[in-house]
Amino acid sequence: MIYPQSALAFAALLLPHLRSTAAAGVTYDIVQDYSGPGFFNNWIFFDHFDNLTNGDVIFVSESVATSAKLAFVDPNTNNAIIKVDNTSTVPFNEKRNTVRITSSDRYGVGSVWIADMLHVPFGCSVWPAWWSQAPDWPIGGEIDTFEGVNLRTNNQISLHTNPGCVQTNPTQSSQLINSTDCSHLANSNQGCVVTDPSTASYGAGFAAAGGGVFATELADTGISIWFFPRANVPAAITNNASTIDTSTFGPPVANYPATGCNIGQFFEPQSLIFDITLCGDFAAPPSIFSQTCSGVCYNDYVLGNGSNYKDAYFEVASVRIYSKTGTNTIVAGPGSNTTSASGSAGGASGTANSGAASPTKGSSAQHLSAATHWASAFVVLAGLLSTLY
Repeated sequence: MIYPQSALAFAALLLPHLRSTAAAGVTYDIVQDYSGPGFFNNWIFFDHFDNLTNGDVIFVSESVATSAKLAFVDPNTNNAIIKVDNTSTVPFNEKRNTVRITSSDRYGVGSVWIADMLHVPFGCSVWPAWWSQAPDWPIGGEIDTFEGVNLRTNNQISLHTNPGCVQTNPTQSSQLINSTDCSHLANSNQGCVVTDPSTASYGAGFAAAGGGVFATELADTGISIWFFPRANVPAAITNNASTIDTSTFGPPVANYPATGCNIGQFFEPQSLIFDITLCGDFAAPPSIFSQTCSGVCYNDYVLGNGSNYKDAYFEVASVRIYSKTGTNTIVAGPGSNTTSASGSAGGASGTANSGAASPTKGSSAQHLSAATHWASAFVVLAGLLSTLY
């Protein structure tokens, strides 16, 4: 049977739309920008000794960090500096000052956060991280975009969750999969770990390459993490585009598909965190410390005049947050001047410690009708075309 000319005309008009819909990636629009003189607005300073990872440090308050120039914006570059105290002399049984900051706002499923850095901390005893978590960890999950210790040369990416989340059939560029069970109860809370094969992803190699960009996508289809050395940063990121399409980024370094880890079940809106601790549970154990450093972590490095820590700093050009086009994934927190998805702004407050209010969890099915429409149209078109041959 041959369909009437009008049906064929409809098919001809419909086919390009179907092709473009199938080829298009998910787009995200910018909703938050931490950069320039106001970089440290809407961050919470931990203001406590490290009772979380047992590091030999005190995470100082905002006032101390500012006066001691442990957290400041360089007026010459407009880049944010977050560093370990490298000028004070620390006696035995004391701890060294450093910084841990947490974003007041949280970002839910349907978000991408992109951090442009010129330098990351490294050195014997140094344990830096750029990561995120929900307030009631392990409920709500943790995403470690950037983490390293001592003089290792490669970034380590991982997730930490309640039991039931595993990495299965990832589409990623790294073949270095250390572990696939993300449960905090498995393998002493190792998490599901992927190592970046690039030696430009951490330490001295990162600085020598001019730094780079880390991008984290928290999507209902899975979690993906990219690292781009300075010479390979996509144009959309370099040009500070207001809209990005992650399908143009190429394969991520690490990918955790929702087929093995139900994102809506295991991940809630995330607070973003920069921190630098010393020694602690990861950097200090002799089996790890001796891989790249000599001596004893605390005695030979934390103590003394601090000259060991000249490289123990983040230099951050920007952190930009994007929400899936047509949505707002911000959950506004204390001290925030941004507007959340519910339309409410955070309360006015100054520096606080890490005990922030829990986010409001929500989801949206706004794309269901469009998907159903195009699926139905495809069936119609398939029927039309099948009768022509």
